Amino acid sequence: MEIPRSSGVILHPTSLPGPLGVGELGAAAHRFIDVLAEQGIRWWQILPLNPPDPGGSPYSSKSAFASDVTLIDFNDLVDRGLLKTSDFQPLHEALEGEADDEYLVEVIMPLRRQILAKGYGKFKGSKSFDSFCTEEAYWLDDYALFSALKYENEGRHWAEWPKALVQRKPKALADATTRLADGIKQIKFEQWLFNEQWTKLKAYAATKGVGIIGDIPIFVAFDSSDVWANREYFDVDIDGNATAVAGVPPDYFSKTGQLWGNPLYDWNALAEDNYSWWFDRIRRVLGQVDMIRIDHFRGFESYWAVPAGAPNAIKGEWRSGPKDAFFDAVRAEFGELPFIAEDLGIITDEVIALRDRQHLPGMKVMHFAFDGGDDHPFLPHTYPENCVAYLGTHDNDTTMGWYWNASDKLRHRVRTYLSAPDEDVLEQLIRALARSSARLVVYTAQDVFGLGTECRTNTPGTSEGNWRWRLTQEQLNDQGAWSAVGDVIQQYTRAHA
Repeated sequence: MEIPRSSGVILHPTSLPGPLGVGELGAAAHRFIDVLAEQGIRWWQILPLNPPDPGGSPYSSKSAFASDVTLIDFNDLVDRGLLKTSDFQPLHEALEGEADDEYLVEVIMPLRRQILAKGYGKFKGSKSFDSFCTEEAYWLDDYALFSALKYENEGRHWAEWPKALVQRKPKALADATTRLADGIKQIKFEQWLFNEQWTKLKAYAATKGVGIIGDIPIFVAFDSSDVWANREYFDVDIDGNATAVAGVPPDYFSKTGQLWGNPLYDWNALAEDNYSWWFDRIRRVLGQVDMIRIDHFRGFESYWAVPAGAPNAIKGEWRSGPKDAFFDAVRAEFGELPFIAEDLGIITDEVIALRDRQHLPGMKVMHFAFDGGDDHPFLPHTYPENCVAYLGTHDNDTTMGWYWNASDKLRHRVRTYLSAPDEDVLEQLIRALARSSARLVVYTAQDVFGLGTECRTNTPGTSEGNWRWRLTQEQLNDQGAWSAVGDVIQQYTRAHA
């Protein structure tokens, strides 16, 4: 897929302003699309839409197919006659004070679930719901049963459930399906409702000329319906035990590496089944977005396997990935690949060769550009056309946070490269990225407003204080800030009509 010369903004829907404690798929999401279109910004880049883990990370989800129902717009349920605005009153009262992370998790989210359950209680079914359940049964049935069982087992990891359920004995699964029938239907209702709202939002974006860039993490969470229901595709035994798990060795982000703990794939088993599970996964995401960022692309060439039980990711080994065989099979199934290869971190010549053989655009991050020479590959004057360039991504500090937390020497290099004083650095970084040869440049929403470290989205290798930043309604409507970026986009021929 050849990307036109264009621009984008990263903002996960959870970071949108919302009236009921979290970002939603309602008015603010539609307004954000309007803002992008008004400035000629062609792409909205999001993170995975899957349910986040308890820490808020969408990269460690209990399903690679399900969606994050905390994003559901409750006003839509009012329009459907399933809720009344008075049903929101307990939530409004709970939000009268300052909602920190703990309060959000322990008070706001449970209240939202109660309100959503009340809407389900009035749901009488529909043809659309029935069709959704039939068409998505290949993942939805397992996910709904898994989620209902997880509630029944007080949130415990599936490997700690009764043995018959761990090993998916047919009678145990049938009994659970009957016993938990109403809870299973409610989970399916929530997924259907999200799908209805997201489909509407994506269609609206299309009418405004805004495409959506999604995200597929290469690995899935251990405690997920994916592993529980498809153990044959993962390097785990029938009881859920693994000898090695996923991670990355020490790098820019962490001196001890990142111990992700995800189960590793049995790539031979996947190949024998012609990668059908992966095809289903890609097809599901392509139904929600227009282009996909493949997270940790280098894992398809080789991946870091850490012994299970290790305290960190320092000691591990590189194992061979599926390489071209996987991408050739995907291309044979889907045609041209609408993929962006996240090729950051420890990248070898073999990884670069795989990316180039598959004609995939890689990523450039300008924050990484100033610790080398004048020919550093992340300096914007060196970018090839076939790449997607960023100042920083959701895993980086905000640009102002990065700049002011850097050493005097690095800040001097930045100022020298840009020929700009401190107060003009952000504007000149935005301009330098825009005038590069990269076909697509993407800015974080935080950098549109020059926000500091306190507004950072995620710090890799940490499990607390992430994924909580949200755009304010005032920022969403700040015509001056958005226009400043829009003017740069226009000047460097990146504006989408």
